[in-house]
Amino acid sequence: MNSPATMEFVKLSGSGNDFICIDNRSGRYDSIMDCPGRTGHFAASLCHRGTGVGADGVIFAIAPEIEGVSDIGARFFEADGSETELCGNGTACFAHWSISAGFVPDRELRILTPAGVVLAQNIDGSYVRVCIPTPEDILTDVEVDVDGRTWTCDTVIVGIPHAVTYVDDVSALDVARWGAAIRRHELFAPKGINANFVQILGEGRIAVRTFEYGVEGETLACGTGSSASAILTAIREGWGPPYSTGEKAVLVQTQSGDVLRVCFTLEGETDVADVCLETIVRFVYTGVLHPTLAERAMDPP
Repeated sequence: MNSPATMEFVKLSGSGNDFICIDNRSGRYDSIMDCPGRTGHFAASLCHRGTGVGADGVIFAIAPEIEGVSDIGARFFEADGSETELCGNGTACFAHWSISAGFVPDRELRILTPAGVVLAQNIDGSYVRVCIPTPEDILTDVEVDVDGRTWTCDTVIVGIPHAVTYVDDVSALDVARWGAAIRRHELFAPKGINANFVQILGEGRIAVRTFEYGVEGETLACGTGSSASAILTAIREGWGPPYSTGEKAVLVQTQSGDVLRVCFTLEGETDVADVCLETIVRFVYTGVLHPTLAERAMDPP
């Protein structure tokens, strides 16, 4: 087994949503990834902001399973160690890193994820575009009763499930309290749901705050959450062309201060396709795990 004491990593930020990327295309660290308990503990140890590297998630690059279908594969682990099917900002970071490191050509990249093949490419300098799976299971006006308050939510699966509710002022909201309550509500059991709170700033413009499961807290940005929020707000508010035709992006103000861009096409009431997210990706630093952290991360309790 190759010791993670020699493991190099890169940390990137997708509009404040930060990730540790690790190259396992050669299978060098399969001994970590082949054991779910070990992988989860390893990822959680690295993500811990007090005693580890600190991040919202860990992404492993893996070899594509079927030649010709994808250029590279990715596996995503949340900060609590759980594996997830997809992460919008994480995929943008992963794509930018994969291209910059020379793993793949600088063109539209096909990334195999547990949610399917996702397309990504560098655009506009710092922005990276990620085209995510077709939204599924859109529901509107779902009433969620928590702590004596009823929230009216719209829900959708964009690779992973999201609930969106609307508020007058996101800056005044106790996201830690209400986000956690919606995320763990029995209506969304057993896995739970990501909770997004949206303030409509005008046609085609929203502000979003997201409580993410797996991180179990608010993140500075959420790519799939921004996409879900843009789509569901457009449906609720009846935004037509140019937003419903993908000619113009819905602008999403995040807690980091960055503005994400979401394009999609909408036919009928809930028939959504061609969803693409554009987020700002920044390299943070590169490093090598110290042996003491590596040993602790490899030793599940």
